Amino acid sequence: MKALDWAVLATTILGIVVYGVARTRNVRTADVYLRGGRDQRWWTIGLSIMATQASAITFLSVPGQAHEDGMAYLQFYFGLPVAMVILSATIVPLYYRLKVYTAYEWLERRFDRKTRQLTAIIFLLQRGLAAGLSIYAPAIILSTVLGWPLHFTNLVIGFLVIGYTVSGGTRAVSQTQTLQMIVMLGGMAAALIVAVHRLPAGVSLGDATALAGALGRVNLVDYSPRFDTRYTFWSGMTGGLFVALAYFGTDQSQVQRYLGGSSLTESRLGLLFNGLLKIPMQAFILFVGLMVLVFHQFKPAPLFFNQAEADRVLSTPAATEWRQLEGRYSQSFEQRREAANRFLAARAAGNDTAMNAARTELRAIDSGARSLRDNARKLLSRALPGAETQDADYVFLRFVKEQLPAGLVGLLIAVIFCAAMSATAAALNALGSTTVVDIYRRSVRPDATDAHYLLAAKGFTIFWGVVAMLFATFASLVDNLIQAVNILGSIFYGPMLGVFLVGFSFKRVQGTAAFTATLMAQAIVIAVMLTTKIGFLWWNVIGCGAVVALATLLQPLWTEKSA
Repeated sequence: MKALDWAVLATTILGIVVYGVARTRNVRTADVYLRGGRDQRWWTIGLSIMATQASAITFLSVPGQAHEDGMAYLQFYFGLPVAMVILSATIVPLYYRLKVYTAYEWLERRFDRKTRQLTAIIFLLQRGLAAGLSIYAPAIILSTVLGWPLHFTNLVIGFLVIGYTVSGGTRAVSQTQTLQMIVMLGGMAAALIVAVHRLPAGVSLGDATALAGALGRVNLVDYSPRFDTRYTFWSGMTGGLFVALAYFGTDQSQVQRYLGGSSLTESRLGLLFNGLLKIPMQAFILFVGLMVLVFHQFKPAPLFFNQAEADRVLSTPAATEWRQLEGRYSQSFEQRREAANRFLAARAAGNDTAMNAARTELRAIDSGARSLRDNARKLLSRALPGAETQDADYVFLRFVKEQLPAGLVGLLIAVIFCAAMSATAAALNALGSTTVVDIYRRSVRPDATDAHYLLAAKGFTIFWGVVAMLFATFASLVDNLIQAVNILGSIFYGPMLGVFLVGFSFKRVQGTAAFTATLMAQAIVIAVMLTTKIGFLWWNVIGCGAVVALATLLQPLWTEKSA
């Protein structure tokens, strides 16, 4: 990066941190640290919720996801607006009425302590691992830009986030996330403008969108009733709905955002605000990835976007074969560019027959290019066992580094840092709060002072930050970061949502039946994951349904034993 980029990056990050510290320097009680003082307005809540979701993984992986697979990923969010309405009408009023610190306190009032603590432990496990992925994503950037070892970069980012989170707790997280969202969306808008501006003269935004459609990437909705496909309309409206209900209703990293609202109305409006804007925001980020794809129809793209791994393979005996693949890929690019020009010429002339012919040719050439990239991954795996063979997370980063002017590169790096700080800080804050409220204060030190609990919350936040850093060390083993986070959540969210649903809807079910059903359902989800090819969104439905079914079946058995 150039000096201007470093100046923009440092000014943006330090400005946000200083603002957050200045606004939260008087946090001296456990209540304010854990719930933020309950004075947040709806727009702060809504932006904070969106910023918590929009981790660095979003801005690294989602454009790459669109570059590889198009807009299909958007279907993952189709159930989210419905979930926001359901939660605003049901669980949010309950949390406010009971004045809880965490989502899991209610489960003890409804069932018993062991059920509360089981769900708290499930959350701690899932969110602690996900926080590791949130640290790893920006580490990719710094290690690539600065040439630092990836593991060392994980540690640096982890320590910075821990310090930022411990300083002000929930209020610091919420206050800074508004500014972070502005930076994030502004940076992505700048990237889109540059991508469109760098297209050949005469290629408009409409032409670029049509070309992306010709390549088969504007695949917004898939109505096929398939269980082995990750993203369809049906998986989004069922599995995606269950994910959203579980995430926003039972995941403390989100619940903590709206528990800080100044009133029930403010919290409801914040959730609904998120429901209205989340899909357009994700569509916008995916569209940026599509424009990068169209850009690469006219400007050569690398065979493999992770340059560090490509350089490594050139020092092995497989170098000759790799260069041959690069040569064939370059030839494929020339063919794609010519076919793209023919398609756009036919579109300008209104010649549907020529357009269809060019579209067919373009997709055939694109399929061949994708096969060459698959062959490159296989060759990389053979030449360098254990190497990172998936490069979708590097697509957008490579475009930023090579195509954006000085200053904007620093801004886009700041975008990803803001996202990392936002999501990871929220996760660590929630992990520390849940550990203190649901485990430590409930079963270890129930009669300590407020000052002791404040200190304990900060200590557990540091502990979970260390756990996240350790897991970040192994995050390079996953294929695509955005999918890894969603898959990880889908392992745990179904049973979590199921026990809450049982608590709301099945009044006869008591604690032991609910506890046992949750454990059994979690085992079922893991078995489905390991032994079937069912898409991960369906795991949420399976896990939730299993808890409901098993709890209602087991309750009569426990009733008979007690009798």
